[in-house]
Amino acid sequence: MSLKDRLLEDMKSAMKKKDTIRKSTITMVRAAILQKEKDEKVKLDDAGVVGIIAKEVKQRKDSIPEFERGNRPDLVDELNTEINILMEYLPQQLTEKEIGKIVLQTISEVGATGMKDMGKVMGALMPRLKGRADGKLINEIVRKHLQ
Repeated sequence: MSLKDRLLEDMKSAMKKKDTIRKSTITMVRAAILQKEKDEKVKLDDAGVVGIIAKEVKQRKDSIPEFERGNRPDLVDELNTEINILMEYLPQQLTEKEIGKIVLQTISEVGATGMKDMGKVMGALMPRLKGRADGKLINEIVRKHLQ
């Protein structure tokens, strides 16, 4: 079963169970997928869908500090629930140690010697780690190893 089919089945299930947060979260993701397919006139495979889901997770994580500053714990809780729902559709997330190994391997592959090669390393890394690790974390680990 493709990821898009799984999303559709899970949305139907959430509707039957009257799980409004799960239904609305999956609906938003499906809308983002359809929009991307329509805009680029392509049919997304599972890798493309994972990229969109990862983007949705990142948007929600980036919004949490704003709601915390605005003293809105209700919205923070809702976003955390949505993030947990979306994480079910992403591949198993890598640990910092696993990311570090991949970063070191990539640094040696591209022949990076310092911070000036950061772009080369990140360009080679991101396709490998897409959906499996947070971009901010990857960036921090690369910086640590290039300094």
